[in-house]
Amino acid sequence: MEIRLAAIIAALGGELHGDANMLVTGLAPLEVATPSDLSFLSNPKYQQQLAQSKAGCVVVGPQMLCAAVARGTCIVAEQPYLYFAKLTQLWKQGSPTSSGPLIHPSAVIDPLAQVDATARIGALCVVERGARVGAHTVLKSRVTVGENCVVGERCILHSGVVIGADGFGFAPNGEVWEKIEQLGAVQIGNDVEIGANTCVDRGALQDTVIEDGVKLDNLIQIGHNVHVGRNTAMAGCVGVAGSATIGANCTVGGGAIILGHLTVAANVNISAATVVTRSIQKPGHYTGIFPVDENASWERNAATLKQLHTLRDRIKAIEKEIGSR
Repeated sequence: MEIRLAAIIAALGGELHGDANMLVTGLAPLEVATPSDLSFLSNPKYQQQLAQSKAGCVVVGPQMLCAAVARGTCIVAEQPYLYFAKLTQLWKQGSPTSSGPLIHPSAVIDPLAQVDATARIGALCVVERGARVGAHTVLKSRVTVGENCVVGERCILHSGVVIGADGFGFAPNGEVWEKIEQLGAVQIGNDVEIGANTCVDRGALQDTVIEDGVKLDNLIQIGHNVHVGRNTAMAGCVGVAGSATIGANCTVGGGAIILGHLTVAANVNISAATVVTRSIQKPGHYTGIFPVDENASWERNAATLKQLHTLRDRIKAIEKEIGSR
């Protein structure tokens, strides 16, 4: 694709400093961009990369205007990262699209499933009985939508996603386990994107719910009867155990774990690798990570942590003794 800066400004706005007739032939990061590429800088701490970049044009925020103009052509936007996101959408719209059939010949769609006429179903996908796939939704290759599960409109499910596998439910019976049949389904709202090989389990009795605008990265596990609020985003390898409720507009960093039956309020940010062991009732940024260290130091600190309960009891005893004097 090729596009002139004038056309970008006309479509997306922004304040152009430089040649409006410049032809852009690619989008690239600062460090590898060429004179025909357009790049962006959203974090001022990477200002040195801006000065060294060979990009023909760079999208920057107002605070970086002087540095960007000194380097060359630039577009100033209030939110450069958001501007670049919209630019990638514009770029994709102008790129060649597949002219193949909306439903790949290798896909298997049950006669009792409902697939909107505008949905695109990729190679080796399976849409089971009673499932519904909404308008303009895209299922990439090898996606499975289980019985009676619903995927809303304008969703993207990447390769290997499984919607509606059985949740992990077993009751102990002596030395064996009795399966608890998973009788619910999965309800996915509109404008949801789910990354490769992510699994969303069906509910045991009621449905698992993923609300509108949710974004799930690759290799995420959503347990049965989980409810994820609108516009929440989770990074790769997050695990959410059964019956947890996560509010709207939350972010969950990669590798974080949320235990079952907990509630996370709206507008909560959970750092990567955090294990959430209690409900979070107030918005805010939460972290629960034991920092990495040299192994010998880590072992000493871990040994100390194991003694904290005993040390607390000793301190209480000393305080009590001092208080009685």
